[in-house]
Amino acid sequence: MNKSILILGKGFIGERLQKEFDCRIDSSFINCFSDAEKLVKKYNPKIIINCIGLTGRRNVDDCELEKEATLLANSFVPVMLAEACLRKGIKLVHISSGCMFNYDYQKSRPVKEDSRDYFLELFYSRSKIYAEAALETLLKEYNILIARIRIPLLNAKHPKNVLDKLIKYKKVIDIPNSVTYIPDFIRAVKHLIKIDARGIYNVVNKGGLRYPELMRVYQKYVPKFKFEVIDLRKLGLSRTNLLLSTSKLEQSGFKVRNINSILEECVKEYLKS
Repeated sequence: MNKSILILGKGFIGERLQKEFDCRIDSSFINCFSDAEKLVKKYNPKIIINCIGLTGRRNVDDCELEKEATLLANSFVPVMLAEACLRKGIKLVHISSGCMFNYDYQKSRPVKEDSRDYFLELFYSRSKIYAEAALETLLKEYNILIARIRIPLLNAKHPKNVLDKLIKYKKVIDIPNSVTYIPDFIRAVKHLIKIDARGIYNVVNKGGLRYPELMRVYQKYVPKFKFEVIDLRKLGLSRTNLLLSTSKLEQSGFKVRNINSILEECVKEYLKS
């Protein structure tokens, strides 16, 4: 077992990273700075990967109903962990979100890591913005890596997998969005740790996924499946739809696959699982 890495948070992302890194994982609650210090002292790792986060039981709208828990998990815990890590010279890898920015499909280009055009309509988004704004002040001096993911797509069944959600909903919007294919995300995190990368990286696949394209691939293998394409405005939900730039990740030496090139692979393996 790799004892140099400690993963915090046994959620969707944490469990997959733990399996790939074959390292220790802890799901202890962090309610104050002393809790963070105790975890650092207990495991004494060289790297901590923070996968603690709250996205709501059903979806991000639930964060509006759990503001205290959302702030603690998404905003305060990353800052407390950063302080505990920098005091001991430990590298912190914080798994963040790309769902934080405004985007105009007519005018905007893929969002780069240094954008400040924040999307403030969702409490979930704001909680992520708070954490990044705080950690960013430390990036120049301390070993902190922020990996942003967005709309996780997995080649296995899981409630947090966007494929599971779309199959369940049977209604999809038709607008390109940046998506993180989890097998590629894991490879990217390994790469960034190997080169000791610091700063913020958008860890998504290149291009934008239109949900109907994914559903058509699924329908190819499950012909009886039917779905409906609906207008985004009919959802009546506050959401940030956008494209993130992958240029910085590519410049680090990592080969970023186009999201549309992995759909067949993803669906085939998903159905086998």
